[in-house]
Amino acid sequence: MKAIQFDQYGEPAQVLTLRETSVPEPGNNEVRVRMISSPVNPSDLLFVRGVYAGVQPHFPASAGFEGVGLVDVVGPQTQGVVRGQRVAVLNGEGGNWAEYAVVPANRLFPVPDDLSNEQAASFYINPATAIAMVRYVLAVPRGEWLLQSAAGSELGRMIIKLGQKDGFHTINVVHRHASIEELKQLGADAVIAADDGPIDEQVRRLVGPQGVRYAIDPVAGDTGTQIFQALSDDGHMLVYGSLTGEPIRVGADPRFILAGNRILEVFWLGYWFRGRDDAAQRNLFGDIVTLMREGILGTTSAHPFSLDKIGAAVKQAEAPGRHGKVLLVPAKQ
Repeated sequence: MKAIQFDQYGEPAQVLTLRETSVPEPGNNEVRVRMISSPVNPSDLLFVRGVYAGVQPHFPASAGFEGVGLVDVVGPQTQGVVRGQRVAVLNGEGGNWAEYAVVPANRLFPVPDDLSNEQAASFYINPATAIAMVRYVLAVPRGEWLLQSAAGSELGRMIIKLGQKDGFHTINVVHRHASIEELKQLGADAVIAADDGPIDEQVRRLVGPQGVRYAIDPVAGDTGTQIFQALSDDGHMLVYGSLTGEPIRVGADPRFILAGNRILEVFWLGYWFRGRDDAAQRNLFGDIVTLMREGILGTTSAHPFSLDKIGAAVKQAEAPGRHGKVLLVPAKQ
């Protein structure tokens, strides 16, 4: 079969290659899935670069943490899945960027017939991250403000729609002025451009001198630092990525650093998800399906790429101003 692999950490466009490998066989409580589609997520690219915590690859390693496919072979002692069933595939070790993937049966979730392959391919990482952060960890109340960076991303757009659904307001930071009107039409309560002045000053002009109680940031670096500085005395900020690869600095002003009770917390979906029992995980996926059907957690897909175009696919996934999730589609369907 064809699979995308890498022999060492590095820039994805340089180290990822398409290879012919043997078709894997499932063991006890495992299932082989014929992959239909798999997205290129920031976490996949961080994994290839060697800066994704919690997953240690064994070279040559495979990439791709989520996707959708059809059950091909059910391993011994495996229950709850049948051949031909369409499933969302959560591959915690990576390996969905291939024609076939073998995963534990409990990492498969049946996909309802009314969800397209494009939606099912991105069934987990972005939707679950959005719900977990705003409903479970931050528990943003109705009427409160939530500040987020990377608001034009697929996950950022989900947060805007969740705000409309759950009754909280969003302040959305973008780096392109062209995104401002688009996000307002989507339902954003406020949109600010990072190059229009310090983010914390813009935020306080909107909500008052106290700042915001809730914030999320996948960018880190200077943007993340300014997001943190926009927090109120009792503010809570989640950092769920590091797109810049730079640190967040809590600031040099002791009047800000030593006042109040601000929380700066790392959110990693894999760690959070492992803390849920099977029933809670199934309930979470039930919520995701419902919100997908309502158009709140839907994913916009960009032009799909075949596996042999992996270099172009990862470049497109990180292109400035890109809108739409890049999908990898095996040639054999």
